[in-house]
Amino acid sequence: MQSGQRPVKVFVTRRIPPEGMAVLNKAEMCKLDVWDSDEPVPRAELLKGVSGAHGLICLLSDRIDAEVLDAAGPSLKVISTMSVGFDHLAVDEIKKRLVRLRCWHALGIRVGYTPDVLTDATAELTVALLLATARRLPEGVQEVKGGGWSTWKPLWLCGYGLSGSTVGVIGLGRIGMAIARRLIPFGVKRLLYTGRQVKPQAEELNGEYVSLDELLSQSDFVVVSCSLTPETQGLCDNSFFSKMKSTAVFINTSRGSVVNQEDLYEALSSGQIAAAGLDVTVPEPLPTDHPLLTLKNCMVLPHIGSATYTTRGIMSELTANNLLSGLTGASMPSELVL
Repeated sequence: MQSGQRPVKVFVTRRIPPEGMAVLNKAEMCKLDVWDSDEPVPRAELLKGVSGAHGLICLLSDRIDAEVLDAAGPSLKVISTMSVGFDHLAVDEIKKRLVRLRCWHALGIRVGYTPDVLTDATAELTVALLLATARRLPEGVQEVKGGGWSTWKPLWLCGYGLSGSTVGVIGLGRIGMAIARRLIPFGVKRLLYTGRQVKPQAEELNGEYVSLDELLSQSDFVVVSCSLTPETQGLCDNSFFSKMKSTAVFINTSRGSVVNQEDLYEALSSGQIAAAGLDVTVPEPLPTDHPLLTLKNCMVLPHIGSATYTTRGIMSELTANNLLSGLTGASMPSELVL
């Protein structure tokens, strides 16, 4: 920071990993205001903290809408989210301010995010969730702890294996491909995928591009790894589950809103599908009395797809660097094109 230059205010909505904080603390240009907690910032504190801020670091749990942008005022130049998803950001509202500010010959609000760095961690978690759900591991643990393990029985706690199976992936992007690469060595016979277009990279795994209906009817495991868009909102509904095999396992590690949870509960409780594993829900956290949590054939995790120490550290560091680059007018390491 040049002599005599005033530091810019940066509001951080949560305590982030030390790698990211170290980057921010070294930046003399920033005057940090951190909501120093592992819990989400209350709405009133968010509106108060962002007032007059030049930069904002936020998380998926922070709803950055018109009210927040208005509270920040025209000083806000950069929003850096520690996530690959950005459906918590009111992109249309940010665009409006971009156009308005450009009329005043300013850059407007730039947005940074963290794609790629969580791909491997999320793919690993997805495979772990699939295996645990298909082989009924949570049930097995409970039987051991509860005294239900009496003797060896031919069909007791039998599940479904990957060897010789057909796996269908909905959304074969970075994460979808990483998931598929990890599943193939388990002896998967066919890899089906669907989405907006054919993916050339799928050829390395002999992936077959098919319609959604064909994928659902032929897959033993259906893995959802698509982005949340108007087209995928509520995609997995009663009609969706009715086309799956009764022995099929459903896995979702994308976004909770892709699934109609009431329809999923009906499909699981009626035996329409065999089992489901979820790392994302609506809402988050899922209430402890939610019907899905009463089912033995539904495994729910608390959105821990990227939860490795290494990944979260890299995410926080990238988030901080996106912010600083945006504030100085430099190219961001990972900028969301609005």
